[in-house]
Amino acid sequence: MLTNYLFHQFVSLDFDMLIDTHAHLNIAAFDKDREEVIKKCLENNVWMINIGTNYETSKRAVEIARKFEKGVFAAIGLHPINLETGLVKMKVDEEEGAHFEKEFNYENYKKLAQCAKVVAIGEIGLDYYWKPKTTKKKELFKQKQKELFLKELKLAQELNFPVIFHCRMAHQDLIEVLKSNIKNQKSKIKGVMHGFVGTGVQLKEYLKMGFYVGFNRIIFKKIEGINFEENIKITPLDRILVETDCPYLAPPKFQEERNTPLSVKHVVERIAEIKKISFEKVAEVSTENAKRLFKLG
Repeated sequence: MLTNYLFHQFVSLDFDMLIDTHAHLNIAAFDKDREEVIKKCLENNVWMINIGTNYETSKRAVEIARKFEKGVFAAIGLHPINLETGLVKMKVDEEEGAHFEKEFNYENYKKLAQCAKVVAIGEIGLDYYWKPKTTKKKELFKQKQKELFLKELKLAQELNFPVIFHCRMAHQDLIEVLKSNIKNQKSKIKGVMHGFVGTGVQLKEYLKMGFYVGFNRIIFKKIEGINFEENIKITPLDRILVETDCPYLAPPKFQEERNTPLSVKHVVERIAEIKKISFEKVAEVSTENAKRLFKLG
């Protein structure tokens, strides 16, 4: 459960609102107290977008969003690690549960997207963390992920939805696929690079393509070859979104083991510190960025 101390701490802060643009309150980790957590977030001026990672969690995100008049939205999509390729054994996430899909059912997801609370397609992309051992299987594995990604991009473009991109250990391939798609499509792809972990060079490529960049608790970590401070400095304030990826990635100062959208303030604080501007300015602009990209009212 969340602490009264933390709620009091939030009430005393001076900001109109924050938007956690990447949350997972639609998974099993919140089954016991989901509505309580959401209500506390809304009481403390924190809105959220719950992100689907397969049809089951996408459907649940939509159902949750429908229960609240405002401040709770949904994104739908099939995460690359939830694609059953038959080429590698994926580790089951106990927080989420096992919901692997052998193929992307375009029409089912399209129908789900008709709900007015759906604001994006995501999270979708490429993930090469779990991969086969042989070269031949690796290439087939990557190809299947790319094929899935292109189908989901097509859905986003058909529905004129922004995309929430997931990418792990696959930035060069993702950049190539996106550049090719942008070149061959008349409609522009809008979206955000969720929880960006990449080099400054890769970041600049995404910025050139017009994408927003999502930052979460990962910016507090040290990862070899990644300079998070420099990445935040490189990213213009009007292209920054803040997120939690809860229940994962609780920030160091957060009072709970299980992360929630309330911790998004710590991400804002860190960005403000690095950019040497006020908390209020980061809160204001990141909120406007989220409203603009996802057309939130």
